[in-house]
Amino acid sequence: MTPRVRFAPSPTGFLHVGGARTALFNWLYARRTGGTFVLRIEDTDAARNTEEAVQVIYDGLRWLGIEWDEGPLVGGDRGPYFQSERNAIYERYFQRLQDGGHLYTEENGATRFRSPRETVVVEDAVCGSVPFDLSDPTTHPDMTIRRPDGSWIFHFVNVVDDIEMGITHVMRGEDHLSNTPKHMELYRALGATPPVWAHIPLILKKDGKGKMSKRDEGSSVASYIADGYAPEGVRNFLCLLGWSPKDNREKIPIEEVIPLFDLDKINRRNAAFDLEKCAWLSGEWFREMPPERHRALAWEALVRAGVDLARFPAEYVQQALDTCQGKLRVLKDLPAYAGFYFRDDYPIDPAAAGKHLTSETKPRLEAVRTALAGLPDWDVTSIETVLKTLATQFGVKLGAFLQPVRVMLTGSTAGPSMYHLVEILGREKVLERLDRSF
Repeated sequence: MTPRVRFAPSPTGFLHVGGARTALFNWLYARRTGGTFVLRIEDTDAARNTEEAVQVIYDGLRWLGIEWDEGPLVGGDRGPYFQSERNAIYERYFQRLQDGGHLYTEENGATRFRSPRETVVVEDAVCGSVPFDLSDPTTHPDMTIRRPDGSWIFHFVNVVDDIEMGITHVMRGEDHLSNTPKHMELYRALGATPPVWAHIPLILKKDGKGKMSKRDEGSSVASYIADGYAPEGVRNFLCLLGWSPKDNREKIPIEEVIPLFDLDKINRRNAAFDLEKCAWLSGEWFREMPPERHRALAWEALVRAGVDLARFPAEYVQQALDTCQGKLRVLKDLPAYAGFYFRDDYPIDPAAAGKHLTSETKPRLEAVRTALAGLPDWDVTSIETVLKTLATQFGVKLGAFLQPVRVMLTGSTAGPSMYHLVEILGREKVLERLDRSF
């Protein structure tokens, strides 16, 4: 049977990194097996559901490169893919349970499922064989199927949807393992075959103490988008949270992960979340990605930060962004790193000015200004040659000679390659900046 897997988030306006990892693992399994990855929106909580909240899910998954084969926006023959639109289906299954004598209604109007009161063994592809003794109604009360107001409980609609959508493998967080015996009872009562269960390890805080929560830094996929992480780097990082290629590799393209991914390679041990490692991977992916891909992401980051790139020729912007590739781990730092390309009122770091813009360095800057003004060819090689020659003439180390120039041109002691940024800024702008007093 061709696998059918699903990701079924609730639209709360927040796509947790744990949910994104669950979606990714399901997507990887579908891609490796030639199966189908279904997106289903569990929006039965009307009070919290909004179109904006659903859009957060779409945006987060697509940013990570996780495209669904069936579901909202793409369609399919097992819909609707919003639980809020599936009420007639739930009514039909509810009636089947009622006809089978599996339900009873309490005085308050809540409908409960009558547990068979037995030991249920969950055979899990990750956790192994896990028995659950449901015989004691004190510790395992009959689960509610429907609330007094007529709304459905998660356990019931979740199982019904998986049956109706032909889901063959349910891969989800280990925190759902304790729910699984209840779900298995529902499958049995409905005469349906349960899926293959695969409960993946929880994502813990970096210190390993406690499950990662919404309050923890890095918990929201939206934060990676806002901070300008490389999508490939974040996806790479999520792959390693509970799975390993077994060869100690850290940076691994998704095309190589797909054929290696399988349920028996998912770690049993919980995964510790390390945002520093994610940032490092982001930087590695930025450094090695095709220049046009980096330019596109960097361009978006600058526009998001309020930089008006429309004022500059496209070629100038691209050349400027190329000098930044491989220098940053996250693009939220790009305006500070390369802002001098796009504004003439860039701030000069006081500490840098105090160290490098002094009476001692003024003659060097004047010499640079004169040499660059008369430079016949304005290119990297000519600029490098003249600056190195001047440093030798002044009898100082090249770094000490260049730093005052860099501070005058960029406002900082750190930044892109000196010779390249001089070439890109152009003679007129460079001379104008060197003419500024200090």
